[in-house]
Amino acid sequence: MEFAELIKTPRVDGVVLRRPFLPTVEGTLCLTGHHLILSSRQDNTEELWLLHANIDAIEKRFVGSLGTIIVKCKDLRVIQLDIPGMEECLNIASSIEVLSTLDSVSLMYPFFYRPMFQVIEDGWKSFLPEDAFKDLESMTEEWRLSDVNKDYSVCSSYPPLVAVPKDVDDDTLRKAAAFRHGGRFPVLSYYHKKNGMVMMRSGQPLTGTNGRRCKEDEKLINATLRAGKRGYIIDTRTVSVAQQAKARGGGFESEANYPQWRRIHKAIERSSILQESLIKLVEACNDQSHSMDRWLSKLEASNWQTHVKEILTTACLAAQCIDREGASVLVHGTEGTDSTLQVTSLAQIILDPACRTIQGFQALVEREWLQAGHPFQQRCSQSAYSNSKPRCEAPVFLLFLDCVWQILRQFPCSFQFSQHFLVLLFEHTYASQFGTFMGNSASERSKLNLSQKTVSLWSWVNRPQEVERLSNPLYEANCLVIWPSVAPQSLLLWEGVFLRWKRSSRCLDEAYDEMVHIIQYNNKELQNKVNNLRRQLAQLETEEEEED
Repeated sequence: MEFAELIKTPRVDGVVLRRPFLPTVEGTLCLTGHHLILSSRQDNTEELWLLHANIDAIEKRFVGSLGTIIVKCKDLRVIQLDIPGMEECLNIASSIEVLSTLDSVSLMYPFFYRPMFQVIEDGWKSFLPEDAFKDLESMTEEWRLSDVNKDYSVCSSYPPLVAVPKDVDDDTLRKAAAFRHGGRFPVLSYYHKKNGMVMMRSGQPLTGTNGRRCKEDEKLINATLRAGKRGYIIDTRTVSVAQQAKARGGGFESEANYPQWRRIHKAIERSSILQESLIKLVEACNDQSHSMDRWLSKLEASNWQTHVKEILTTACLAAQCIDREGASVLVHGTEGTDSTLQVTSLAQIILDPACRTIQGFQALVEREWLQAGHPFQQRCSQSAYSNSKPRCEAPVFLLFLDCVWQILRQFPCSFQFSQHFLVLLFEHTYASQFGTFMGNSASERSKLNLSQKTVSLWSWVNRPQEVERLSNPLYEANCLVIWPSVAPQSLLLWEGVFLRWKRSSRCLDEAYDEMVHIIQYNNKELQNKVNNLRRQLAQLETEEEEED
């Protein structure tokens, strides 16, 4: 199939572009296989280049011979195109609808994109499991890197290499995988250098109604415990949901079979509910009634902030078990590809200062989301404006980014990156010229040969000029564990995403940038006081550890 067959009218003159709070632009509208482009000869006017993949839905309106297309984007932008001529408008709308919903992965833009920048670092090779394991080897000899899944036959959603206890052989892993949902047997997610405790993740055990057990699974999990230590299993489902799963062949770990482990249920909503929540949230943010009471009521009804609180609370629990209780943790829900990854990755943000750097955060996303099998292709197929009934779509990764932003806002000096980095990741998960977030697993990305046929987002991000743009000027390396507040008054709406295209949001961004400028350049004394306080806290923590 040729793209030209799908484009009925490739070019229309005299099109007017309207965007909230921005001047109107008149110019020529062009459709290509992957972009909607509006170019103008007006001075100081920026051209509009919009990926078809970024279009979530369109609406058509007609007044006489003038047609209007309302384009609603996955990055929550809404633009209006006034097109002279009814036939031209219908043709443009029809082409956009087809080009924005192509099912063939091979026709997507990352396979056609050629970088206009010099690729200094190949992002596909930046965060390999072998390199991450070298850091682990420098801290402990208790783990090994297994290639039991080298052909993806043991677990289709796991990478070829996984970190497992050194004393557990591959045959045991295969049998444990048969006992876990989707073959997702427990693997290492994080090693806490301070006390040697670990965090693992997996799918639910397939105990079923008969209470089936698997001694290999028990051996694998217990192999992570040190002598005399206990562990915590954090199940991201309610007790009732976990009980219902048993009737469908799933279930949870019986305390009789896992006596050294205590099970804790912390409810995090499923994907379908999260999608509805996002739709309601965006609807509230677009409310034109100008009534504060109505806006706050709709915002509360979306339950978005409740989901943020649930996830952060569970992540803090996991971090507390590891750092303060001195216990290892296993996290899972049903499949282990959504809420599980939210918890394990946020817990690492809390515990590990390296994850708060630009490189470290990329490594975290690569390790805990891309390599861990989060189905980006399914979850990010549609956003908040789609007219189709939600299938597998869910803003799981966006919720994670929102939680990171909440922590960043509470600890503005502890992160090397600014919120612009988080917004960039949000944009590229839904529509991108890069191949990083394509596919649903490492196995699918391997079959698509993305590392050879597409460019990695990390190749773009790690250029010096882009690192500088995404950096937080307030950053001062903080080696301490950070404990975010989950009190309702501490959790705010992420205006940088949800009100990004509104005037108020842009004004706030400008005010923030001005505040940063003042603090950075005109308040060195305050910065010195903060740094001294940090050093004192670090010294106190070191003294406490020595006393213990």
